[in-house]
Amino acid sequence: MYDFLLKENLRGVDLLTDFQLQIEHVLDLEDRHRILFVDASVTASAPFELVRLLPEMDASYSSHAMSPQALLAAYKKVNHCAPPPTWLLSIRGYEFGLGLPLSATASDNLLAALGYVRQLLNTDSESEWADHYEAADPLRSSLAN
Repeated sequence: MYDFLLKENLRGVDLLTDFQLQIEHVLDLEDRHRILFVDASVTASAPFELVRLLPEMDASYSSHAMSPQALLAAYKKVNHCAPPPTWLLSIRGYEFGLGLPLSATASDNLLAALGYVRQLLNTDSESEWADHYEAADPLRSSLAN
């Protein structure tokens, strides 16, 4: 995802790539309007899932890799205010072995997620992002009706 978006020369969008979230990433969240974490997942529905994240201290805050929710909780504690609105886009993957190439199905999922992210990035307001979130989450949409 990062490589694709980097080639698009997006204005007003900062891209950051890393393998693990660390406490130092709290600084990367400062002065942002919205945050979108993107990750691969063996449990997400295909082709991808989008969920809204809230600060939540969990056991990962004391490990070498933090969950996005724990990072948001650390942000709140350090900055004494709520973090920017944050979402997690989980792209369905299938095999995660060292050196394994991306499967054709996972590649299709990545391309679908990329198209979706392009739509999100062309949407300015948080309420429109929330509309996208509801559309991407059929369970939440059905519960809202």
